[in-house]
Parts: sequence; structure tokens; C-alpha cells
Amino acid sequence: MKSSEIRERYLKFFKKRGHKIIPSASLIPENDPSVLFTTAGMQQFKKYYLNPDLAEKELGSKNVTSVQKCIRTGDIDEVGDNTHLTFFEMLGNFSFGGYGRKEAIQYAYEFITKEMNLKISYVTIYQGSKNVPRDNESEKIWQSLGIKNIKEEGNDVFWGPTGDSGPCGPTTEIYCKNLSGKDVEIWNIVFNEYFCNGSRENLDKSKANLEKLPVLGIDTGMGFERLVMTVQKTDSVYDTDLFNNEKTKEERIIADHIKASEFIISDGVLPGNTGAGYVLRRLIRRAVRFSKGSLKTNNEQIKLEEKKFKKTLEAGLKEFKKGEDPFVLFTTFGFPIEITKELATEQGKNIDEQKFYDDLKKHQELSRTASVGMFKGGLVGTGEMETKYHTATHLLLSSLRKVLGGEIIQKGSNITAERIRFDFNWPEKLTAEQIKAVEGLVNEKISEKLPVEMMELPKKEAKKIVTTLSFDLSKYGDMVKVYKIGNFSVEFCGGPHIKNTSELGHFKIVKEEAISAGVRRIKAVLQ
Repeated sequence: MKSSEIRERYLKFFKKRGHKIIPSASLIPENDPSVLFTTAGMQQFKKYYLNPDLAEKELGSKNVTSVQKCIRTGDIDEVGDNTHLTFFEMLGNFSFGGYGRKEAIQYAYEFITKEMNLKISYVTIYQGSKNVPRDNESEKIWQSLGIKNIKEEGNDVFWGPTGDSGPCGPTTEIYCKNLSGKDVEIWNIVFNEYFCNGSRENLDKSKANLEKLPVLGIDTGMGFERLVMTVQKTDSVYDTDLFNNEKTKEERIIADHIKASEFIISDGVLPGNTGAGYVLRRLIRRAVRFSKGSLKTNNEQIKLEEKKFKKTLEAGLKEFKKGEDPFVLFTTFGFPIEITKELATEQGKNIDEQKFYDDLKKHQELSRTASVGMFKGGLVGTGEMETKYHTATHLLLSSLRKVLGGEIIQKGSNITAERIRFDFNWPEKLTAEQIKAVEGLVNEKISEKLPVEMMELPKKEAKKIVTTLSFDLSKYGDMVKVYKIGNFSVEFCGGPHIKNTSELGHFKIVKEEAISAGVRRIKAVLQ
């Protein structure tokens, strides 16, 4: 049976039983800042468990079904085995007071055994706890359907809440055997009987309370890819018609991460340094790390991120092999700590994560900016105007990083008494909006009258506040000069500089052009 037919059969099955088909929500949850991504089908329906009458009013039914696209990154290290994925689809049927345990279990049993012609290996029920009783009702329903292998489990079969608070309750899980005879969880039926006023973590630590909901809610989730794997009698989700028969772990990671990235981008997210954008960037970079050639994708954002990261990866791998400190790899070469951890694990090495985050905290307190680097001369003279242009060039580099991304580095510069000429890495022509944003940010910092301070530090200490280098620091002495402009820019530099940005006047970009593949040039003046 093809995957498309399985999906279609599922929706038809529940439509026939009085469920309204609801389209998948975006991967980026609306009005729910507690989570970065949609991780389950029930997320778009959370409010209806607390107000069942609202479901009929807004959805037109108390019983609904959907095929929800989801992203989960908690198991990212497991991706590449037979069952774990970052992006997946969740088949779900939901009821907000429309029916109870008996119907929910009956529907699941009928769909699996009759529609999919699968045999249930075993099911689980909640064994109970201090605050929640044992799920005797589910046990009796399964027994009435002829299921004999019923296992009791603890907190693993108490689901939710998603985010900082929400509905939750005991679950019953359904397992079937795959081709090799291994039991695989196919379906999870959650009985939302409670509201938790805290996160799952707080609930596990008894720091959150459970309140009984006035109406029982049904929340079910069935991993589409796992169902397809079981129906198509394969050992791996990657051997189904949803993928291209990827065999090695590396091939599987690349296929999964690119698929996830394409769906995230299609929902309006771009690679960035925070939130969902950071997760997207991490997925693309992890795919690049495992690829031996170019990534197979037509997505321009992924191609651009791949191109930007390959040089970072190449430089970082060289330094990793030399045994460089993870913090220096991160700050100097932009090498992600996650990749350093993976490489260390592969080679049987340990890294001190706590030290890394301690050093990172110190670094953030020192600079509070990602705009850290080094200027390689460029001064033709050391007169008053050359000195002003030199300081303006620091502001320009920091502004480019803020507008375009933190990986911009200096490729060359030439400063005279009349103008700045500054070369930097960027794969395409800057748009008028980008030029305006860079120019505006420089002038904003000039108007803020930021002090320019010089610190002379041992090279080892200075490297802790340097995030991007355009040169080989080993050529310099044990003590180096670091120039700091407010909390906006910190650079290795020999000077000279003015005392305050208010001395600069108005900054104007007069030209932006390409000088070679992947290198752009800006010419600017002070007016």
C-alpha cells in the first residue's frame, strides 16, 4: 500500500465516523510562545480541551481529525537510526467532549486491524500514581476487543502538557511488529482529563498541580512514517516510499535534515542566530557536516547557508584535529558546539561542556555582541581623517554582521583621508534595503555618542572575546590591543582611533560591488 493511500484512508475513516478534517497548522505555532515548533497534532487544538463548546463554534464539530506536520529536535542525535526523524507527519483524531475512552480505543483498533490489516503486538496502560488512579477502564476495553498482552507503565504513559502549561492525562499506546519482529510504537491515545498549571518538567518534580477538567478530551497521535514502515513491511522509515532508500547513517541524516529545513523555510523561517531560525541553521549545518559533496536541494536559502558554512567547517575541522579548545573553536572559527560534541563522541573523546558555557558567559559579559573580529591595517596615513575613517570601518563591519549575519569577515581594506574601501565575504549583491540598513545602523551608533576604549590583554584572554578572525593570530605577540566601541563592537586592532563616535559626522555608502567570487566591496565617505 502506498503512503498516499494510507494517508487518504486515515482521513476517510474518521470522516465517515463524524470527524471534521482540519488542515495542518503551520510548523511555527500561532499565539504560543512557549514552544518554537509544532510538535504534535493537538497543539492547534489546546484551547478546545479547556473550552469544548468553543470547538463546535469555531471548528463546526467537537470531533476533528488532521495530518499535522511536526518538528522535534529533542532526539536529533538519534536521527539516522530506523525510526527517528526531525520532520514527520502526525495522524490524529481529537474529541472535545464528543466521545470517550471506549470510542477512541475502538476506532484505533478497527483502523489498525481492519483498514491496515496489522496485528497488534501489545498495548500499554497507565499504572497509576499518588494523584492519578490506575487506568482500569482502558484495560477492560482492550480485553473486550480480545487484546491479551496489556502492559502497565508509569510516567512514560502520562502525556503532556506541551509548553508551559496545558491539558494532559494518561495514555494507552499501541505497538505492532516491524519486518524484523521488533515492536514499534504506532499509536498513542491520550485521555486529557487534567489541566497542569506548569511544564512537564515541573510536573515530574511535583512542582506543578493537576486540576480535573470538566469534560474528558481525546488526543491521539500516530507517527505517519512509522505506520507506513510497518504497513510496507520494512525495517526502516528510510526504506519506505517516503524516502529514497538511504542506507548509511550519514545519508539518512542529510535526507531528514534537508526535508525538515525545506518545510521550516516554507513556513516563513530563515536561518538565524536565535529561536526557530537557529534550529534551522543547525539542521542545515549538520547536513553539510555529513555531506561529501553539495546538498541535493533546489532551495536557495539552504544553498546560501551551505555555501557560507563550508569554509567555517573546513577551518574548524582543522583546528579540532589540532585539539583546539571548544570555546575557541566556537568564538574564533564560528564552529558550533553541537558539532564539536558530535566529533568528540565519534572519536571517543570528552569535552567539558560546563567550561564552554562558563567561558561563553564571560565572553557575553565582556562584549555583549557578536560583532567581534580583527582589522588588518589598511591605513595609508595616520592623520585626523584617516583616524576617523578607521573607527568608522569598525562600525561598518559590526553593522554588516548585524544586518547580514555574524559570519562576515574582513577580506581587505584601504583607508585614506577621503574614503573607506572595505572588502568582505558575501555571495551576492546587497539589496538597496540591506545597504540602507547598514548605513542607518552606522549612523545610529554615531548619534549614540559611544565611547571608544582600548584594552591591552594577553593573547589567550583576548581570544575569549574574539568571535571571528580574518587572520592568523599566531603571528602576533603575547600582548594584543583590543578596541571596544560601546557594547556594539570589539575588535583586535593596532589603532589609532578617535575617542567618541560623535566625532565622525554622517556616514554614507557611495558604492557596493563585486571584486571576486564571494567577495564584495563597499566604498563609503564621512560627510
